[in-house]
Amino acid sequence: MKTITELVQVCHAAARDKGFWDKERNIGEMLMLIVSELGEAIEAHRKGNFGLGQKDTFEDELADTAIRLFDLCGGLRIDLEKQIGWKINFNKNREQRHGKAY
Repeated sequence: MKTITELVQVCHAAARDKGFWDKERNIGEMLMLIVSELGEAIEAHRKGNFGLGQKDTFEDELADTAIRLFDLCGGLRIDLEKQIGWKINFNKNREQRHGKAY
């Protein structure tokens, strides 16, 4: 199993190889592409499209979301694995539901 850092490197390298980083990227556009993958995931879920190793399923769209996020982090040189570890530890000391209703 690869680490998050390794997955970030693999996803970013693949995007670079396909020409997605030949010019400066628009961060807002990249974030919305991540969001659009989540929109596709909810549609697949609503339609009951599930299945590992199958295109256009809930699992496939979640994978697309992670790939786009990992690519963005690779391009911006964000150590996502380190940040996730920090955030998990930070959240341990937060109140229930972080003080919100939901």
